[in-house]
Parts: sequence; structure tokens; C-alpha cells
Amino acid sequence: MTAKSQTHSDGDLGDLLRVRDGFVLAGVDTRSTPGYGQTKSDAQNDLAAGAEEFDELQERLYAQSRENPDSPAVLLVLQAMDTAGKGGIVRHVIGATDPQGIHLKAFKKPTPEELEHDFLWRIEREVPRAGYIGVFDRSHYEDVLIGRVRSLATPDEIERRYDAINDFERRITDAGVHLVKVMLHISKDEQRERLAERLERPDKHWKFNPGDIDERQLWDDYMGAYQVVLDRTSTPHAPWHVVPADRKWYARLAVQALLLDVLERIDPQWPVASFDVEAEKERLAAS
Repeated sequence: MTAKSQTHSDGDLGDLLRVRDGFVLAGVDTRSTPGYGQTKSDAQNDLAAGAEEFDELQERLYAQSRENPDSPAVLLVLQAMDTAGKGGIVRHVIGATDPQGIHLKAFKKPTPEELEHDFLWRIEREVPRAGYIGVFDRSHYEDVLIGRVRSLATPDEIERRYDAINDFERRITDAGVHLVKVMLHISKDEQRERLAERLERPDKHWKFNPGDIDERQLWDDYMGAYQVVLDRTSTPHAPWHVVPADRKWYARLAVQALLLDVLERIDPQWPVASFDVEAEKERLAAS
């Protein structure tokens, strides 16, 4: 049984995780596993089974676009506090397929050139082309999260950006990009444990940034900023999904299921050969 069918066993995963009016981030149990009543061991098997389906659907999506330039694309937006598992999603979910059809972009602190333009300028340049699955490891939402918490822009400018984001996402979805917006939601205690592990293990030191502890001091401010983001930018054409992420295995399975759901709805098809297959068989046999 695939990850998608397993996670749907107790209800549609997209419905269970989707942000709607009245959603309260503080009410989410970060250790819960909505829609999945199995064990960690079961989840690993289901993730492997889902990877096979994901790989085929991604290849079909990419192949279809070679003949049809108007084919759709998929964009996975990953937002989270540090250590929530974005890298694990990229490795264990996205990494299960052919990288030639993947467009991964990790947005860092804006460069001087990027700061000369509107905050969406650098984002628009990375929207995946037809047939690709794009992944934003952090995204335009940094500009209304850290921008709000760290006062990197005026309140009026932050307010403008929510509407600009909604307009941008409407434009790209109208153009055929299927958006999957995911907040990986971990608890402050779980983050402490993951940061402590990075400090204890020499092979994890490269992942540790002293600034992560500085950001922890602003945890409540960040949670408030996330609540506003979810309230203002979870729309019918681009809904947010909040994935409890204290259990890494569940978060990976859930994101995989959300992507599978989108790809199955797209239902990409292998392109029909533009040549005479039988004639080419005969030519090959005679060669």
C-alpha cells in the first residue's frame, strides 16, 4: 500500500492538514500523525512504496512537457523554523526521483542586487518551467516572517507584501503551476533536542549556526508571524498545509502524500511518438 493510501486511511490528508478560516497554529499537536495510524517502521515501508509512484509520475510529468510546452508544473514551498526537517524532505522525498526534472532553490539572505528590486523579483526568476517539480527551501514567505519579526521592513510594507504574495500565487497558478505550500511545524522543545544533537555530534557541526539560538529567543514572535501568514495567504488556489513535524518520518510521509495527490490529479501522460514506431523497428533490425 502506498504512502498516499495509507495516510488517507483516516481521512483525506489534504483536508486534514489544510489551513482554513479559524485555524489556530498553537492548537496543533506537533507530535501527532493526522491520517496515519501506523508505526514508524510501517511509515518507512510506505515511504519506499510511495517513492516508486512518485518517481513514475514525475518522469511522466517531465516527458509530457517535452512535447507539450503548456504542460503544468508543480511547486513545493517549504517553510519552517530551523531544524524542522526541510533538508530531510528534499533528500528522502524529492531525492527519490530523477534530478533532471527537479528545480531546487534555497533562498538565503538577499544579495545587494536582489535588494535593489521588489522582494518577489528573485522569486519570480525561480518559478519552475513546464514539466518540472520546483522546490523552494524557504521562499518569499521569509519576507513576511523574518521581515516582520526582525523589523527588516516597515509595517506598511509588510502589509503590502501579503497582498503581493496572493497576487503572485494567483498568477502562477493561473499559468499552470500547482502550488503545494507546507509549514513543517515543530515544537520549541523538539528544536532544542535537534540543536543539542548537532552540537554533540562532530558530523553535525556543519549544520549548526549560532544564530539559530538567537532566533529561538524570538520563538513566540515567529509563531505569531506564522499565524498571520496562514491567516492572510491560505487561499483556495494556494492553500497552506501545516504538517506536524516532531516525528520526521511522519512529516516525510505526509509531504510525499500531498505531492502524490497533486501529481495524480494532473495525471501526466507519456507523449505519443512523433515517428513511425514499426518502421523504426524494421530499420533497427536491418542495421
